[in-house]
Amino acid sequence: MTNQTPPPGRKVPQAPQTPGPPEAPTRFRDLLTAEWIKTRSLRSTPWTLALTLLFVVGSAVAATASDHHTRPGPADFLSYDAYPPAGSWTLTLVAGSVGALTVVSEYSTGLIRATTVAVPARGSVVLAKAVVTAVLWTVVGTLASVGSFLASQAILNERHAGVPITHPGVFRALAATALLAPVCALVGLGLGVLLRHSAATMVATVFLLLMLAPMFSERVRWAADVKHATVSSAWSCLVQSRDSDPASLAYSPTVTGSWAVYVLWPLLTVAPAVLVVRRRDV
Repeated sequence: MTNQTPPPGRKVPQAPQTPGPPEAPTRFRDLLTAEWIKTRSLRSTPWTLALTLLFVVGSAVAATASDHHTRPGPADFLSYDAYPPAGSWTLTLVAGSVGALTVVSEYSTGLIRATTVAVPARGSVVLAKAVVTAVLWTVVGTLASVGSFLASQAILNERHAGVPITHPGVFRALAATALLAPVCALVGLGLGVLLRHSAATMVATVFLLLMLAPMFSERVRWAADVKHATVSSAWSCLVQSRDSDPASLAYSPTVTGSWAVYVLWPLLTVAPAVLVVRRRDV
C-alpha cells in the first residue's frame, strides 16, 4: 500500500476530542489542610510558640516569687500573680504579629498570587487562614493561661496562700487570658489583609492592641468608652478578681461589655478583610 497525501490546501479531518473530566471544586477542608501545612512547615513557628509560652509562664513565676514572701498566708486570688501585665503584653504582641505575618508574608513573597490562581475563591482562603490561626492560638493561649495559673499557685502553696481553679474569679481570668491570644491573632490577620504591607500592618496591630488604651482616661465618659472598647482594657477587666470601687470617680468597664469586645474586634477586622479581598487585585 502507498501512503496517500492530501492535495495542497485540503484540510485533514481531525478526530473529535472528548472533553476531560471537570475539575472538582476545592473543598474548604482542603483549604484548611493547605493553610495548616503552610503554618507548621515554617521553622520559626515552633520556636516562636515555645519561647512565647516560656516567657508568659516565666513572667507569672517571677511575679509570684516577688510577691511570695509578702503574702500573709491564705488570701484571695490576685490576678497580678498568675497573669502579670508583662505576660499579657507578650502574648498580645506575639499573637497579633504572627497573625499579621500569616498574610503579609505571602504578599511580600508573591505567594498570594499562586494561592489565588489555585483557589479563585479569595474569601474562602481568608476564612481558612482565620480558622487555622484561631485554633492554633487558642491552644497556645490555653497552655499559657493554665501554665501560668498552675505555676503561680505552686509557689503560693508553700505559704498556704494558693487557691483552687474553682475559686471565684479564677476561671474567668483563665478563660480571658486563653482567648486573648486568638483574638489578637485574628485582629492582626484582618489588618494584614486590609493593609498588605508589613511595616504598616505591624504598626497598626501594636497601636490598636497595646498603645491605644493607655492614651485615654477613665475619668471622662467619652474617653472611658474608647478605652473600654480596646482589647487590652477588656482583658484587664476580665482578669480582675474584685469589682471596682463604687466610690471611685472613674467610669469602670463591665464584664459583659468586655466579653463583647472580645467578639467584636475579630469580626470588625476579619469580616471586612473577606469582603475587600474579593474585590481587590492581588
